[in-house]
Amino acid sequence: MPAKKSVKARAKKSAAAQQTIKASMRRVLFLCSGNFYRSRYAEALFNHQARAAGWPWRAFSRGLSTHLIGGHLSAHTRQALLRRGIALPQTGPTRRSLTRADLASASHVVALKESEHRHIIRARFADYDSRVEYWKVHDLDASTPADTLAAIDAQVSRLAKKLLAQ
Repeated sequence: MPAKKSVKARAKKSAAAQQTIKASMRRVLFLCSGNFYRSRYAEALFNHQARAAGWPWRAFSRGLSTHLIGGHLSAHTRQALLRRGIALPQTGPTRRSLTRADLASASHVVALKESEHRHIIRARFADYDSRVEYWKVHDLDASTPADTLAAIDAQVSRLAKKLLAQ
């Protein structure tokens, strides 16, 4: 019987330690229109790199206009992640719309395309506009998947260096 208590006690301690670690993690929020393609790729890429390197950061992603698209994850994103050996659970299981609580919980916020997203942020979340870092990563209407994903790769690398230097 004491061995079972010991195992249960260790499990409780481990769970408590994981909660402490999770609470100390800083969060970066990636935003795009549908939370289907660009933001989900950035989220998964960042989380993959953060876990591998032991960074005190984790990413999550949301969409500003999720009603405009159906499905859970872009085939372009899925294929790129699999090619790079990045597990699909590094991004959330489905698309999610941005809320005030999401913005409040983020230590850093990135919108993937300023010309597409700034006016929405200003209209819905004006008090957060100054906290958003705006990138210029095109969607499928203005770029190929290869070019878009390469741009996200480069931007995520720059962002990681910036966040880790803080």
